[in-house]
Amino acid sequence: MTTLPPARRSPWIWVPTLYLAEGFPYFAVLTVATIMYKKLEVSNTEIAFYTSLLSSPWALKPLWSPFIDMFKTKRFWTVTLQLVIGVALAGVAACIPLPLFFPATLLLFACVACASATHDIAADGFYMLGLDQRQQAAFVGVRNTFYRFAWIAASGGLVMLAGSLETHTSNIAVAWSLTYTVMAVVMVLFSFYHRFALPVPAIDTPTLDRGGASNVLREFIGTFAEFFKKEHLVTTLLYILFYRFAESQLVKIAQLFMLDPKNKGGLGLTTSEVGFVYNTVGVASLLLGGIVGGYCISRRGLKFWLWPMAFAINIPDALYVYLATVQPNDLLVVNAVVAVEQFGYGFGFTAYMVYLMYVARGKHKTAHYAICTGLMALGVMVSGMFSGWLQERLGYVDFFWWVVIATVPSFVVTAFVRVDADYGKKSDA
Repeated sequence: MTTLPPARRSPWIWVPTLYLAEGFPYFAVLTVATIMYKKLEVSNTEIAFYTSLLSSPWALKPLWSPFIDMFKTKRFWTVTLQLVIGVALAGVAACIPLPLFFPATLLLFACVACASATHDIAADGFYMLGLDQRQQAAFVGVRNTFYRFAWIAASGGLVMLAGSLETHTSNIAVAWSLTYTVMAVVMVLFSFYHRFALPVPAIDTPTLDRGGASNVLREFIGTFAEFFKKEHLVTTLLYILFYRFAESQLVKIAQLFMLDPKNKGGLGLTTSEVGFVYNTVGVASLLLGGIVGGYCISRRGLKFWLWPMAFAINIPDALYVYLATVQPNDLLVVNAVVAVEQFGYGFGFTAYMVYLMYVARGKHKTAHYAICTGLMALGVMVSGMFSGWLQERLGYVDFFWWVVIATVPSFVVTAFVRVDADYGKKSDA
């Protein structure tokens, strides 16, 4: 089989699958693994700490992004790293039934995380090389949509598959081993498919071949220096780090709370039920909230919506106090609470992401946006790391009350944010 000439390669052949492949391992590590460890009776303290720590490669990936440009092509990195991820996930599947499954799988998940974060750099760069400017704009919605499909497929579909296998095999370790085997096969198939489906842009060459390594490093250092010269830098950093302070603790514990039996303060849901409630209904509500939030900002601008969106992302957290206190048996009630909370999260998160775009304006907007999202991931990682320890000492009811208290920093940093009155309006270029 031979590759098609780039000029005849339709973006529909590779853009959707490229962003499915980009999203799949991210959610396999940060969402699906959380549920798997809970079912394998790992403590909440260890789950929250280590799965939060696994997010660090995505937070730190701007630091090694220049080196991807120096060695090999972005096409090479994209295809090769998908294969590496598939092999590492196969290793996870093989280690799950073993006595020392926890340290072994954590090590392999760390490999997946590093490879996936690096793959994000290569794939996003390749997207810009494989499409002209008009196509890049036209397909931005497609790439976002299929990345979200990966979210639902991994966090919802595969978790529900694991739940079904738990029932049919009566062996939790085997069920999750088979689930991660499916993930591994999918990633290997993506790699082989993209080996032939991706175009071969003439400009996709290593910077070392163009004698540009020193220029890349100089530009890289200069870009970081320019970011830290921005106006209102302290306010910006505090907003990025603390706007999601409460939500990032809640999201680490919510699914563990749903899986824990009622005699431990949880809701006693099955794996399949959690896959449906939180990772299907919840994800759909979150995406809907994001769409509505984007529309609202396009109509009135970011400044108008800063406070309503800060309330939207924080106030619904109190609904988990109700769930933990009442422990309802009606799954419809749980679905409704999660739908409201996740819609509020998606709606409120929109202001946060648009603010990051506002901060990133200027000559180096792409790199500065990457720095902002890296700082965001760092803030989420740190607050998530201690959430499991805190929950096990407080219990679920008091922990969710703590989450309500932890929303205060989000409101404080919002009070100090300064943005142009019309930024984000549809007429704003």
